[in-house]
Amino acid sequence: MTLKIKAVNIGKTQKLVYKGKELLTSIYKTPVEKKVYLTAHRLEGDEQADLVHHGGEDKAVCVYPYEHYRYWEENADLPLDYGAFGENLTTFGLLEEKVCIGNIYQLGEAVVQVSQPRQPCYKLAAKHGIDDLALRVQQTGYTGFYFRVLTEGAISQNSVLHLIKKHPKEVTVSFANQIMHHDKQNKDAIKLLLEIDELSSDWKQTFLKRLAKIEKE
Repeated sequence: MTLKIKAVNIGKTQKLVYKGKELLTSIYKTPVEKKVYLTAHRLEGDEQADLVHHGGEDKAVCVYPYEHYRYWEENADLPLDYGAFGENLTTFGLLEEKVCIGNIYQLGEAVVQVSQPRQPCYKLAAKHGIDDLALRVQQTGYTGFYFRVLTEGAISQNSVLHLIKKHPKEVTVSFANQIMHHDKQNKDAIKLLLEIDELSSDWKQTFLKRLAKIEKE
């Protein structure tokens, strides 16, 4: 399948009131047509309000498949524009059941690697006014995923995107989501995920703690 970038999206930190509380968020992303430079931590001009749960080397670029947009438009009655899920890249041809943890892609002048599935948070619900939206994203597996940046460089909506190297273990984003959120006691699957050096440190820590608990019980 041809891999395409539908949009490159960036956003600034802003205030949002949700359930009577004011919070800071950078989930509001809009497309940019010009070239932007991708650093090891983020896109030029983009901001990340919560650096504990977003950003950093393992989560430099948030990716969301455009193929899921129709599902949410039909099942959540959401009118969607590019960047609707707070993603930096809206893509076509990079579905969770095909993309593997550790895959390496050429992205314009940059080289990127899949590090972990995206774990949706309540700010997605706050943005769209649907309280259980983050849970629904998690349950469907339509989460998207993150890239870490191996080589910095300029990218744009018109950049070429192609697979350079598929990870030999071929563990998909969908599989990782299944074990993280649903099949939580699958000891063998957890061990398999922990064998993937390229899996983000956050997910490794979660699986290490879960494995230790299972083995103790």
